[in-house]
Amino acid sequence: MASNTAGRVSPVSAQTRRGRKATAVGWLIWPALLLFALFFLLPLGVLGVMAFLSGNPVNAPAVHFTLRHFQRFFADDLYPEALWATLRIGFLTTLAALLLGYPLAHLMARAHSRIAHALLLMAVIAPMLTGIVVRTFAWMTLLQDRGVINTTLVALGVTERPLKLMYNEFGTIVALTHIYVPFMVLTLAGVIGRVDERLEDAARSLGATRWQAFREVTLPLSLPGILAGSLLVFALSISAYVTPVLMGGTDVLTLPMLIYQQVSSSFNPNFAGALGLILLAVSLTLVIAYNKVLAGLAGEEVS
Repeated sequence: MASNTAGRVSPVSAQTRRGRKATAVGWLIWPALLLFALFFLLPLGVLGVMAFLSGNPVNAPAVHFTLRHFQRFFADDLYPEALWATLRIGFLTTLAALLLGYPLAHLMARAHSRIAHALLLMAVIAPMLTGIVVRTFAWMTLLQDRGVINTTLVALGVTERPLKLMYNEFGTIVALTHIYVPFMVLTLAGVIGRVDERLEDAARSLGATRWQAFREVTLPLSLPGILAGSLLVFALSISAYVTPVLMGGTDVLTLPMLIYQQVSSSFNPNFAGALGLILLAVSLTLVIAYNKVLAGLAGEEVS
């Protein structure tokens, strides 16, 4: 009789526990949702509204809906060229970070010694402890006309005049790659570390070479990490402002630089909002396309 009563009570108690657990999780999620709404959705919403208004509703009472800010973007070649330069720098930075970061992430994930793994992790994280401005100025001392590299090359007679290593897209991409490659490495290392090494051993036992085992097993299974790391680095690169300003000078013009100029110098937040929405729309389109391409490649590898 007692066992039957316990059997009838236990489902109710289990359901109560699940309800309490869901309530606790809800209380933990609400602060995160509130911060997300205040610091992302609200600014993005204000940006979107301002992009379609003729003026600032705080200062100008007669404000109306307009598309002239978007028309201005396409009417002048300066702005599409800046958008193209922004995307080009973001793509090349992401590619360089992936090419440099994947071998390092693979080495870190496959390190059997804890000391070796800790040393590699410290080497990756250490640059992140220094500010972006400091790291950018360090690259300026290396790449400028009278910097360490050009001074050494001229002194050794390798070149007669300093190489153009700075105040162009090359210098900007180099500095951005150094700044954002740790994000790529940390993202990839976590994914590669979850790939079972016994799968590679099985492939090699079936006659595959080390390169074939990597190409057919590890690389397809690490595609989620490649996708996540690439999207993270790309998003950070196209939104960077300080490094392109210092390393690119007046020869490199990106959309974040134009947005800052519209807000700080021209006092035109409406056009700045339009530029921001255009950059966001183009970036989301590229991200979705990139995601579909990698998903297709992963499907082909699995099939």
